[in-house]
Amino acid sequence: MKTTLLEGKTPAAFDKHIIGNLLLNVATPDEVREEKMLIGVRNADGEIYRLIGATKINSFMNAVEELFELGLVDELQDTEETREGCDAIFSEP
Repeated sequence: MKTTLLEGKTPAAFDKHIIGNLLLNVATPDEVREEKMLIGVRNADGEIYRLIGATKINSFMNAVEELFELGLVDELQDTEETREGCDAIFSEP
């Protein structure tokens, strides 16, 4: 899986836990957006500051599971739609 921080956005206080719990390769925003499934992570300002891209559904599901275990919530959990180009968007409850 690939990840990138979006320029000009402040990382969330819990960001170090994401990096510690998920096996992620740092890439450019364009490289991450090329992946089949995207996970966005919101900061305290409500902005998506980090993108995580997964090629395979099992990688995507593993990432989603890890983010839930960190106590984050997926605002797209009850919908099949994408929002802001993401298949899942996590933030603090």
